[in-house]
Amino acid sequence: MASKLLRAVVLGPPGSGKGTVCERIARSFGLQHLSSGQFLRESLGGGDGECPRGRPVGESGGTGSCVMDGFGSILAAFLPLIPAPFHCGACTGFPRTLGQAKALDRICELDLVISLNIPFETLKDRLSARWVHPASGRVYNMDFNPPHVQGVDDLTGEPLVQREDDRPEAVAARLRKYKDAAKPVIELYKSRGILHSFSGTETNKIWPYVYTLLSSKIPPVLSDEEN
Repeated sequence: MASKLLRAVVLGPPGSGKGTVCERIARSFGLQHLSSGQFLRESLGGGDGECPRGRPVGESGGTGSCVMDGFGSILAAFLPLIPAPFHCGACTGFPRTLGQAKALDRICELDLVISLNIPFETLKDRLSARWVHPASGRVYNMDFNPPHVQGVDDLTGEPLVQREDDRPEAVAARLRKYKDAAKPVIELYKSRGILHSFSGTETNKIWPYVYTLLSSKIPPVLSDEEN
């Protein structure tokens, strides 16, 4: 575990690869990865990574985002998981709205915010090709990360499903709503001088720049080549 205190958030629209980036950060720098989607699945009994078992927890930036500003017990339970002093963590999927960002401020002060900027067409293609294993939240992409057997989960052999909001007709509206909700969050962190934006179409090409940034803040435990 890294010894220097660091709290970071990875922001990005649906399909931007923020979960992948955060997992690499956790491995490379010995940080704890906190995922709001995973927390919701475990707390509410499974689901597809957004709204467990299709049950909306609330409303925020739009379709595909079931975490609202005042969702009470879920927010109260998730925020204390932000690592205490002398521990480090990177969080994905939160905050999604300005209200959530302000709630996070009451718990801890962020050191770093990473924003992933991916072209609309790339996001649309990624989301439309995405299928999930509902019970675990494992995500597959039929273009670059397909399951070993089409239509079934690699580990359990159970059927994969495509979320309603990943279907092509829903993706455009989903991305527009995310953009509207995220804009004030991004502006807030930009005004504080802690926002670092990375643009591209491939996570593997964005990652080295993220690694270099984090290496200037905290000693890595793995080299870029080892990850």
